[in-house]
Amino acid sequence: MGRRWAARLSLAAGVAALLVLVVFGGLVSLVLMGVGWAGLALSAAGVWWMLTHTGRIRVLAVLLLVAVPLAVLALYAAAGLLWVVLVSLGLWALAVFAGRAALVEDAPAAMPEHPARRAGRPFLIMNPRSGGGKVARFRLAERARALGAEVVVLDPDRPQDVAELAREAVRRGADLLGVAGGDGTQALVAGVAVAHDLPFVVISAGTRNHFALDLGLDRKNPAGCLEALTDGVELRVDLGYLRAGGPAEPEEPEESAEPGTEVVFVNSASFGVYAEVVQSPAYREDKVRTILAMLPDLLAQESGARLSVRGDGPVLDAPQAVLVSNNPYQRGDSAGLGRRERLDTGELGVLGIHVGNAAEAAELLLHGGQQGRGLTETTAREVVVDADAPVIPVGVDGEALTLPTPVRCRLAAGALRVRVPRHRPGVRLGAPPMDWRRVRRLALTMGRAAAGRGPA
Repeated sequence: MGRRWAARLSLAAGVAALLVLVVFGGLVSLVLMGVGWAGLALSAAGVWWMLTHTGRIRVLAVLLLVAVPLAVLALYAAAGLLWVVLVSLGLWALAVFAGRAALVEDAPAAMPEHPARRAGRPFLIMNPRSGGGKVARFRLAERARALGAEVVVLDPDRPQDVAELAREAVRRGADLLGVAGGDGTQALVAGVAVAHDLPFVVISAGTRNHFALDLGLDRKNPAGCLEALTDGVELRVDLGYLRAGGPAEPEEPEESAEPGTEVVFVNSASFGVYAEVVQSPAYREDKVRTILAMLPDLLAQESGARLSVRGDGPVLDAPQAVLVSNNPYQRGDSAGLGRRERLDTGELGVLGIHVGNAAEAAELLLHGGQQGRGLTETTAREVVVDADAPVIPVGVDGEALTLPTPVRCRLAAGALRVRVPRHRPGVRLGAPPMDWRRVRRLALTMGRAAAGRGPA
């Protein structure tokens, strides 16, 4: 019932948005609506020119970005229709919001839970710097020790090999491994847990906690994750691997990042523009200036490696950026790639972007980054990223690496035994992209079904 009325509200608000323009503005309002769309296209082109040029052209692009919206608003005000346009935009925003809400289907089946026996010798690694000091703020080490866990708090001033710490704990008899820290640290210790078939606990003490989010954990209260030690259930989730050079399948599991070995990722591996930028030493000191300085050559592919991506579908030739994820991310998240509905589908998500000119940039921006000629989205069991260079930069769960080519990406399906609290927030789904045809069909079909006439 709720979805039907949301679809009807969406259609009504969309029609009302157009009627407001026509009734109160007449033909002039339709002309100004066209001016508004042209302004958006010019603004998108301005963004592209700003990112792909330096010097005078970049300055002109910035001026265009400022001048175009002001000029459009001035035209609306001069015609006495600014209030009409604002009301129409408000109704249109309501239509899109309601339409996307109507398209949210019933939640998919949750990942199966398995009974879990309480660990006898849990071992946890905690990074005191992660998340702005969440380990100390939530007294995670003290609470974990009170539950019988051995805890190692990393020394912020001395680099430590967390994977080796985990392996040494296993040699001493640890029967559960866990991490309170960022996703990069989670991945390193998760690889050790898989190699020894041990359960793994995620404590959401990082900054973004993407992995914890997709496991349905409470990111605001990392202390709640410790309940997995005493009252937990087990999820079997996929784990991503990058194999740098060498054959597709290693003879034995390996955990280092040397050529021919595998690197673990729990979220994603990025190639191309983003990976190139974060490799720069200047990026740590001044992110914005470094990005603006490097993007023109990278987007024009005058610097950086030329990539080629092979998966289960067509080959992606020379994409500017590629994201390979441990299970596909949802589309339609207003914050970008935000969530994965499941982590046990056994498939990699692949997202490739190639924008060659201002028109393609405008098309991508006007579609909210959800579709366009420059966007390729697919899934694959295995992905091979090759390049015209022997070594390429890769961003792995937020960490900057360089790996020999070709880089092979694969999933170990159900390999990671994640111990989570029995009672947790769960995975909240985002709204899908707007699709007016589906909204209309949903409103009409569900209405007929409710009246006893059945679907059309």
